[in-house]
Amino acid sequence: MRVIRAPSIGRAHEQVIQMILEKGWILNTEDDEATVEFEEIAIQVDTPLAEPSVSSFSRFQQRFVEQYAKDLLNGSHASFEYDYHGRLFDWGEKLTVDGQQVHINQIAYIVEKIRSSSNTRRAIAITWNPVIDEKLDDCPCLQLVQCILREGKLQMKVVFRSNDMLTAAGANMYALVQLQKSIADQLGVSCGTYTHISLVPHIYYIRDIHDIEPFCGMGKLIQPVKEVCHACQRCERAKTI
Repeated sequence: MRVIRAPSIGRAHEQVIQMILEKGWILNTEDDEATVEFEEIAIQVDTPLAEPSVSSFSRFQQRFVEQYAKDLLNGSHASFEYDYHGRLFDWGEKLTVDGQQVHINQIAYIVEKIRSSSNTRRAIAITWNPVIDEKLDDCPCLQLVQCILREGKLQMKVVFRSNDMLTAAGANMYALVQLQKSIADQLGVSCGTYTHISLVPHIYYIRDIHDIEPFCGMGKLIQPVKEVCHACQRCERAKTI
């Protein structure tokens, strides 16, 4: 596992994309999409509310990530196969206990668990629902959220089974840090470290080829693996390797 430490989530986003582009390997997914894949990555940000919270290289800037965070925290009227708000704030779709439908607000549980036991390691929320997700083509990437209170600060640790680091991870991190802040505010504490673990980080280098150039600086910031450069063909290096 590689560990990235950065002063903000915006800088962390840049570092992880550059690492994957330079050191990753090519793999076509089960849906036959071309990716650059990499080993497990843990991103640690000690000051998750620090600026920049969004990389200037990313296509998705402040307005987009703010709306994404609002949808995660408050829900959306849009229709999806699943959404993280529902999985975190109303888990249990299609499940029953003693004839009653399951509706679990896992974020409320996290707040109350920490409030009642400040040293707990059990303040977690999950997203996976086997009844639904084993049959979905588009199933949740975020799997687990854990919060712990240490030295008077709320730390958050999240685990993604798979993570599109180029076009999704920036918004994911921004929204989850806003969730961390919301929980911290309810507890009357400040935010501590945010740790983002991706078990299978990847970049869709054909589908999102136009989003890659700002992160590599046309070969001046980093030198991506040759397959990415062959697909891009936007700089002199790409034409010679």
